[in-house]
Formats: sequence, structure tokens, C-alpha cells
Amino acid sequence: MRRVTLIPGDGIGPEVTAAARAVIEASGAQLDFETAVIGQQAEQATGSPVPPSVFESIERTKLVLKGPTYTPFGGNYRIRIQRPGADGKMEERSYPSLAITLRKELGLYVNLRPIKNYPNVPSRYTGVDLVIFRENSEDLYVGNERMVDVDTAEGIKLITRGASARVARFAFDYMKKVGRRKITIGHKANVMKMTDGLWLKATQDVAKAYPDIENDARVIDALCMELVIKPETFDGLLLTNLYGDIVSDLCAGLVGGLGVAPGANIGDDCAMFEAVHGTAPDIAGKDLANPMAMILSAVLMLRYVGEGEAADRIDAALSAVLGEKRAITRDLGGSAGTKAFTEAIVQKLKKP
Repeated sequence: MRRVTLIPGDGIGPEVTAAARAVIEASGAQLDFETAVIGQQAEQATGSPVPPSVFESIERTKLVLKGPTYTPFGGNYRIRIQRPGADGKMEERSYPSLAITLRKELGLYVNLRPIKNYPNVPSRYTGVDLVIFRENSEDLYVGNERMVDVDTAEGIKLITRGASARVARFAFDYMKKVGRRKITIGHKANVMKMTDGLWLKATQDVAKAYPDIENDARVIDALCMELVIKPETFDGLLLTNLYGDIVSDLCAGLVGGLGVAPGANIGDDCAMFEAVHGTAPDIAGKDLANPMAMILSAVLMLRYVGEGEAADRIDAALSAVLGEKRAITRDLGGSAGTKAFTEAIVQKLKKP
């Protein structure tokens, strides 16, 4: 039985992760959970939002199901942790958010975001079914910044051939494995000729080894325009870290919002699956949260560990509940709470 580190998170995190766990257990998947606490609750209890016990658990399981966590906006907030360096000696490291802390420390170099229309989820579009591959380890998004003086701040945009090629190989391998047909590479190499130019060259070089997967490239602003005009024409998107963060949320908006969008962060020997929405503290503890994004993230996790049959059953049960429209949450036009929505899916899974 495969063990999973379950991180409830902040705000509505405990409610939506509990829903995902209930659905996984009802599916018959052979998974077992151990809980690790990070975020505001951990900081209050231990003085650190990411205590060492979290990494100890993840080192055992190599698999994480994580609820949303809170990070303040602006200011000089940094998460500081003590971790062994290459020489085994403890050293202090700091990061601008919990998500980046875990991605960097666990070597999760690709962010995977499937985007798909589901029945009775309000959206302006139909027929959207694409997947976004976002490079996770470098670029402006890692927060390598400094204040030059009181009126000037600067950030470093670092792009390397190695990281660019690595995420490209993951993307093309994934597309081949699941039977998808085309990847579009996003860039701004017309202006950022060195950084985005290197990204474009490195990813296109990798593409040559995959003649069965069609590929093309778009300047990032033109890509965004096309996504809101004809999103159904795209299949896979390969993007740098910052562009990927922005475009993946834009694409979530094409199918109903962040509440219905799953996410995964994957490395060579470890993976973390998480809903991409926020902590929604205003509705936390009120049985109002939609757990769909968390459940779909669990579906991704099940496919990752080879539990494809359980994943298919959950996806079908969720689609059936959405299609019936009797037990859906307020954001989807219904009146059910988190628990009732979850129980409706569980009941579908229990039927022969």
C-alpha cells in the first residue's frame, strides 16, 4: 500500500483535503495517509510554517497531497528553513512562499495543470481540453530580488538550457504517453532575446526527438489572445515559470475558475498534488467550499501512482454528480455544502 503525506493547509484546506481523502478511500485505491502540518497552524505551534517533521514525512513517502496555504502579499516576508546542504551540514535557506519552498526543496521542476470543461460547470466556453507544462525551478518567479535603493527594486530572470530541456522532455514524454498530439511553446524571444531566446531554442531542440508530437511556438501575448478567442484549438502548452503561472490561471478561467482546476508539481523521485485556489478564509469552516479542484488533484495523483482504474471511477462519479446537478455547491449554481457534495460522489463510487 502506497503512503501519502497529507498536508491539510490553511483556511478551507482541511475541508477540501478531507473531501479528497474520503473520495480516494471510497474508490478502493490502495493508499494510506500520514498527516503533516504546514502553514499558519504550524507556525503558531512550532515557530516555523514548514517544520522539519514535514520533510521527514515526505522523505519517507515521496508523495504529497496538499491543501492551499497562505502567503502574505508584498513586504519582505520570507520563509526561513534549516536544511542539510550538499556537504551534509545544516544551512539556512529562504523563500518567498510556502509553495516555492516545497517545490525547490523537493526538486519539483515541472508544474502540471490540466484544463478541461466539466458538465454543468458555468463557463463561456465548451470543448476546452488542454494541459499546461510550466517550468518550476527558475525564471523571475522564484523571487530572486533585491532593493537597489529605497526607490528601485530589481529581479533576476535566470534561464538555463538544462532546466528548459528537462521540462520539455517531461512535456513531450507526457504527451506521448497519454496520446495527445501537439505542444505550443510560449515565449517572448522577440524582446528578451537572450533569456527567452535560450528557452525557445532549448525546448525546440528537444522537440526534434519527438517527431510524432507536433509543435509550434507563440509569442506569449499573442498566445493569451488566442486562448480567449479559440481555446479549444490548443492541446498542450509549454511555458516558463512566470508565464506559466499567469497563463494557467487564465486557462482555469476558461473552464469555470480556480475552484475546478487541479495541479501537480513533479520531480524525478517526488510529486506533490494540490488545488491551485487560495485559502478562502472568509468561508473556512462553514461547509461552503467546493472540493472539486482538490478531488481532481487527487485523480492526478492516482494516475501518477498507477491507480488509473480508481482515478477513472472518481472522474466518472464526479462528472455524474455534476451532470445531475442535485448536490453541487453554491459556486456551481447549487445549494449543497462541501460534505453533501463529497458524499454524493462517494455514493456514486459505492454503487456496483
